[in-house]
Amino acid sequence: MRWFLNFVAGLVLIATSHIALAQGEIRLLVQSSPLAGFPYYAAEARWQEMKEGQALTLIREPENVHDKNAIRVEWRGEKLGYLPRRENKTVAAAMDAGDKIDAKIAKLREHPDPWQRVLIDVFVAL
Repeated sequence: MRWFLNFVAGLVLIATSHIALAQGEIRLLVQSSPLAGFPYYAAEARWQEMKEGQALTLIREPENVHDKNAIRVEWRGEKLGYLPRRENKTVAAAMDAGDKIDAKIAKLREHPDPWQRVLIDVFVAL
């Protein structure tokens, strides 16, 4: 039983370390993902202007012919790319259910693999 209590205490510690307070509301980090499509949209052109911590806009594209769970990522009104297909199903379902979802630029790094250049944190407002 003691191991179980230690396990639960560890989960609580992990969960609370991913809760952020923003403008009076509690936001829970639900996902960190790379930006899909970096070289195909505005991310490459806007690379020097983007900063870690800046807000991103997530837009559902349920009619997207390539991915019914598609979630477009925008920065200052420009399309940067998408949440990766393999990681977007839960976020798409939450958005479809009306949950308040937002995102920010978590990490920017020079990397030869374009999929590793922009990391996005996705939050749900509680």
